[in-house]
Amino acid sequence: MQINEEIRDKEVRLVSETGEQLGIVPIAEALKIAANQNLDLVKIAPQANPPVCKVMDYGKYRFEQSKREKEAKKHQHAIEIKEVQLSLNIDKHDLETKVGHAVRFLNAGNKVKVAIRFRGREMAHPERGIEIMEQFASMCGEICTIEKKPNIDGRTMIMFLVPAKPSK
Repeated sequence: MQINEEIRDKEVRLVSETGEQLGIVPIAEALKIAANQNLDLVKIAPQANPPVCKVMDYGKYRFEQSKREKEAKKHQHAIEIKEVQLSLNIDKHDLETKVGHAVRFLNAGNKVKVAIRFRGREMAHPERGIEIMEQFASMCGEICTIEKKPNIDGRTMIMFLVPAKPSK
């Protein structure tokens, strides 16, 4: 944003601090009006013909803008990826415990990465890993959807779950 002497146009459409249209004036006159009021001349619409400039306190404007940005940042929620690791020969109760963790993560609005690490000769039975992944997803129930189906990457099988959109 250009302010005061940075504005190089011959004439500008001037708007007062209160929002009143002052018409098209030469830049020198616009700068003089701003200086008389101890305020800054700020170009707010450079693409217009002629460009629109407003008389305002630029420091106060920047402060208000940063305050609004901080407020907007406060209400944002970053989605994290939480990981749940399973094994190929996981017991029923252990699986239920891991499902409980995943449900808690999903209810908090996070993605869940479910991983099974194949050890030794377990690589000969990838279908067993897919069964466990599908069972895990079905135990999570209606609160999640499978974003990425089970897929083997090296010695690890990975599946991503995301929170289901609330039905209206």
